[in-house]
Amino acid sequence: MNPPAIKPAAVFWFFLIAFVVLFAGYGLRDPWPADEPRFVLVAKQMVDSGNWLFPHRGQELYPDKPPVFFWLLSLSYLLLGSWRWSFLLPSLLAGMLTLWLVFDLGRRLWDQRTGLWAAVAVLVSVQFAYQFKRAQIDPVLVAMTTASFYLIARHVLLGPDWRLLTGGFFLAGLGVITKGVGFLPLLSLLPLWLYRRWQFTPMGAQRTGDAWRWCLALLAFFAAIALWLVPVLYLGLTSDNPEHRQYLDNILFKQTAQRYANPWHHHEPFWYFAEIIALFWMPFSLAFFWLLKPWREAFRSADLKVVFPLAWGVLIVVFFSISSGKRDMYILPALPAFALAAAPFLQGISQRSGFRRLLLGFVLMLGAVLFGAGMAALSGKAGFAGKLAIERGLGMEAQWLWWMLLACGGIFLAAGLWAGTRRVLAATAISLAVLWIGYGLIAHPVLEGASSASDLMVRARMKAGPDTEIGLVAWKEQNMLQARGKVVEFGFLQPPRVQLAHGIEWLRQSPQTRRLMVDQLPDFDCIDFGGSGTQSLEKANRRAWWLVEAGALADCDTSALSAPAPAR
Repeated sequence: MNPPAIKPAAVFWFFLIAFVVLFAGYGLRDPWPADEPRFVLVAKQMVDSGNWLFPHRGQELYPDKPPVFFWLLSLSYLLLGSWRWSFLLPSLLAGMLTLWLVFDLGRRLWDQRTGLWAAVAVLVSVQFAYQFKRAQIDPVLVAMTTASFYLIARHVLLGPDWRLLTGGFFLAGLGVITKGVGFLPLLSLLPLWLYRRWQFTPMGAQRTGDAWRWCLALLAFFAAIALWLVPVLYLGLTSDNPEHRQYLDNILFKQTAQRYANPWHHHEPFWYFAEIIALFWMPFSLAFFWLLKPWREAFRSADLKVVFPLAWGVLIVVFFSISSGKRDMYILPALPAFALAAAPFLQGISQRSGFRRLLLGFVLMLGAVLFGAGMAALSGKAGFAGKLAIERGLGMEAQWLWWMLLACGGIFLAAGLWAGTRRVLAATAISLAVLWIGYGLIAHPVLEGASSASDLMVRARMKAGPDTEIGLVAWKEQNMLQARGKVVEFGFLQPPRVQLAHGIEWLRQSPQTRRLMVDQLPDFDCIDFGGSGTQSLEKANRRAWWLVEAGALADCDTSALSAPAPAR
């Protein structure tokens, strides 16, 4: 007997709650390191300069990422007129779009209830809310890859519809110029080829005489890439600026194939993503034990509605596992795929007593951790609280953060004890929603002054005076982004000692109207920090900053600074 259809109100309330969870804290903070200030700075310089093809970080080209995400940030600013109110907009819209695509594909493949289960599985996963409340490229990439897979899956599983397939390929191309791995949805076609070899018959994949249609789809893929690549290649190859040629070499080779095959940071073992899935996809990942049997049966019976998204999700995990360079968000595009593959079985699993007990244990354990951390911090017995306060420069406002942890922990515990195993699904949903809303409405404003550089740059401007030029040495992107008044920089990628050497020469040209803002580094041993001619700007972003006058640099030999730093 089929379960009764869900009411339209249930869908409405789900998406309303999802929006509130993702929106909470919106407009209450500036971009936070490490990545957000960099991306927003690049977008800001696009808007200020009008150069939308060659991204810049300060005076230097920024070839690490393709431009689509920066374009979206820039357009969001042009729409809203405020970086604080615009920089999270692409992630917010990407999150809502991803949830709708998952819901709608699940609805089309099975029914509305199953589609809703798929969307719920995505939303409750800890990694989803955490990443989609940040201004990273990955949320937009996830929306792009999910949209591409959505169209391809409709062609394969519900089609054939060659217009949808072509659209899916086009979106995959846009994904490539968002982040190099945007081609990931095309990997989903590999299982179709294998199924064909095994004499299964997936819909839309076995028609003869369709080779030209596949070629057209592939052409759409390359056409999307060409929207950016053709003009940037033309300008880069015809320009007399050698930096443009270096930009092309970097973004087309170093930041793609070389970064994948021979990464230079974020080294992790092969099984790293298994840990990420187990921990950061909770509570959805708790169901995986009960999913193994139906997934195996779906494979044996050639149930493509399950196997197609499942195989794609597995291929994503395998693809990123092969490279030694790994970050937790890399496999986020696999989350919607696994949720869709799990969707038809989730309602049945949710009724199992073993799963309900495990879910209740998750709620109570997380509640105990949050409550205990809040109590320890408020009592002054938690070492992490003091360390965080010192590193971040937090004052009494930190109390709000500890009270939030205490309150959220109490709600988790109360909800778990109230629900038991009978109402544990509702308890989990309520508790997680409260946690993310509290994180946005309380943690964002509490950590804002210490996590962004806004307060630091205000202090620097007040101490320097309204008309004084400030030269940034050993600067971070947030310093340039949130600067007040006129500032100059001496290259981001230049070694700090070289930056200081250039800064000293600049300062000596007009010592009365210029100051240097310097990160207190051991290599700057010619500066007597705390002596005459230096003013402390206090700590921000775990760094001690100083405002330095020319008189404090009399003993600094710029030629020695420009030489390689001595070994320590």
